[in-house]
Amino acid sequence: MRKVALLINQVDNVVTALTDLSAGDEVSINVSGKDVKIKLLSNIRFGHKFAIADIKKGENVIKYGEVIGRAITDIKKGEHVHVHNIESLRGRGDWQ
Repeated sequence: MRKVALLINQVDNVVTALTDLSAGDEVSINVSGKDVKIKLLSNIRFGHKFAIADIKKGENVIKYGEVIGRAITDIKKGEHVHVHNIESLRGRGDWQ
């Protein structure tokens, strides 16, 4: 099976698509030695992220083993993760 997404760190809850993927595609991601099957709920363009586990509103989004933002809505496993459903926690002029 060809690799269609990249898990950078085993603690990540998102992966990066290595090709354009379509809603309804089923992909397999190796997480800590186990293949996790994920049915995509969204079209995912090359270089974009999708969730490999459910992420609740307010929970951290993790990529590179680091927090890259916080979910502003519930994000389902297989859903596109981008600016429409996460917010940055860095460089925010609206926080004191």
